[in-house]
Amino acid sequence: MTSTVPALGTRTAEGSALQAVLLDMDGTLVDTEGFWWDVEVEIFAGLGHTLDDSWRHVVVGGPMSRSAGFLIEATGAGIALAELTVLLNQGFEDRIDRALPLMPGAARLLAELSAYGIPTALVSASHRRIIDRVLTSLGAHHFALTVAGDEVRRTKPHPDPYLFAAAGLGVDPARCAVIEDTATGVAAAEAAGCQVVAVPSVAPIAPADRRTVVASLEEVDLAFLHGLMTEMR
Repeated sequence: MTSTVPALGTRTAEGSALQAVLLDMDGTLVDTEGFWWDVEVEIFAGLGHTLDDSWRHVVVGGPMSRSAGFLIEATGAGIALAELTVLLNQGFEDRIDRALPLMPGAARLLAELSAYGIPTALVSASHRRIIDRVLTSLGAHHFALTVAGDEVRRTKPHPDPYLFAAAGLGVDPARCAVIEDTATGVAAAEAAGCQVVAVPSVAPIAPADRRTVVASLEEVDLAFLHGLMTEMR
C-alpha cells in the first residue's frame, strides 16, 4: 500500500489531527490469539477437561485473570488461578520461541510509523514477560512506550491502559488512533475516547461511531489514519 502522508506537524483550528498511534499486540500485530487458545486447551486436557470451542470468544482479548478464572469456573478444574497463570505464560512462551508470525501488513505499518516519527505505543493485556519476548521480533525501537496488562490497576476492557499510554506520550486520547482486534480491546479504547480501527481476529466486530472496521492491516497506512481523524472532526 502506498501512502501520501500529510506533513507532520500540520495543524488546524481544532488542533493536530493525529498525535499518536496505539496498537494492541496479540491478534493485531502478531498472529498469536490461536496460540493462547491452544495452550489453554492443552493445559486443561492435562487436567482432564475438554474446553468448549464456543468459550474461545469469551476468553479472547481480555486480561489473563479473567480468561483463566472463567475457564476454571466453567470446567470445575482443580487448579488455583495463580498456578494456571504461570502455566499459561510458560506454554505461550514456548510457542512464540518456536514461531512468531506477524499479521499481514504489521511490519510495513510499524516501519511507516517509525519513518514519519509518529509517537507509537504498544498496549497489551499480556504480561510484561510476554511483551518483552514478542518485542524481540517486532522491534522495540518501533515503540516509544509499551504498556503491559500486569502494569495497570485495571486492564482491558477498562480504559486505563490507553489513558496511561496517552498520558505517557503526552497526547490527547481523542487524537489517538487505536488499532485493536477484539471487542474487549475496542471497548477499552472507546472508553478512553480514542478513534478506533478494528481488525477482527476471532470474532466479528461491527462498525460504529468513532470505529472503523477493516479486514487487514494491509488496508491501514498513515494516509488512512490521518483521514479518519479528519473525518472525526
